[in-house]
Amino acid sequence: MFVRQYPVYGCGEQRVNDKNKRYGQTGFFTENVGGGCCGGSGAVESSRTAVPAGGLGKPGESNPLRLSFQENTAPGETLAERLDYMEAHGVTGFEPGGKNLSARVGELKQALRGRNISVSAICAGFSGFILSEQPEVRAEFDRTMREIIAAAGELGSTGVIMVPAFNHQVPVMPHTPQTRDYLVEQLRKLGDYAREQGTTVILEPLNRKEAHYLRQVADGASICRDTGSRGVCCMGDFWHMTAEETSDYGALWSGGRYLRHIHIASRGTRQMPGENGDKDNYVDGFRALKEMAYPYYVSFECGCAGDCTVSVPAALELIREQWAKA
Repeated sequence: MFVRQYPVYGCGEQRVNDKNKRYGQTGFFTENVGGGCCGGSGAVESSRTAVPAGGLGKPGESNPLRLSFQENTAPGETLAERLDYMEAHGVTGFEPGGKNLSARVGELKQALRGRNISVSAICAGFSGFILSEQPEVRAEFDRTMREIIAAAGELGSTGVIMVPAFNHQVPVMPHTPQTRDYLVEQLRKLGDYAREQGTTVILEPLNRKEAHYLRQVADGASICRDTGSRGVCCMGDFWHMTAEETSDYGALWSGGRYLRHIHIASRGTRQMPGENGDKDNYVDGFRALKEMAYPYYVSFECGCAGDCTVSVPAALELIREQWAKA
């Protein structure tokens, strides 16, 4: 017996009834040839298989690199100046923070009107947290997260980034299967709401210094899978992956069809890509993104140690060179 593996794409799915097919935790669709069932570590029985969604390509059809900046990444004193800079340098995605986003929808629509720039993901901004032991804190998270999701939908965003719990957020539910079940159920509700609004919820794995729960892309993908909601996706962040993953290539492929966003920064100090010299190599991860025909954004989430008028264009050149090499 041998096992064939097929990469899967997008957040969409359709039902199949072949009992010899399942998903491994890595995000690959596995089929046992010759009978029987087996999967990757932590694999579970599933009746779902992926269909391309959101413009996803087929294996071997690479999508172009789509770069995104957070609000204060580009040089400039005003939002208009920063957007001008982004357009001049071929950056087509804009990742605003989620705090007070509903009050900024009109402002951001006006700022982007007529530009070759779209809103990529929304970076958090909610209050409370989903795994709090205190009902009022969970309720505050749900209320503010839904407000941000609705605003994200109005802006055409790819999704709202969230973390289940940071290390400093206490009291927090214990790290148990029951907590995971609770998280899956709550995310299913949020994901379905996000779909109604035309967007998604994006789980971000963090390194262990920042979060005790959800540290690897594969774990995020398995949670997305178990919600059964097309509105729940995940992302990879090269800064966190540096600490938690053994392979950029494997980590991003493990996100499979659920991968919706990428963050990038220098790999030693979380500054502008290139400011940590030879450490700042993203080629293996880019190769995975190209192979899966990843259609979404690679977004800068970083500081800048030097002169940003020098470091930012140098970082863009580095990223584009490494993408071409991948």
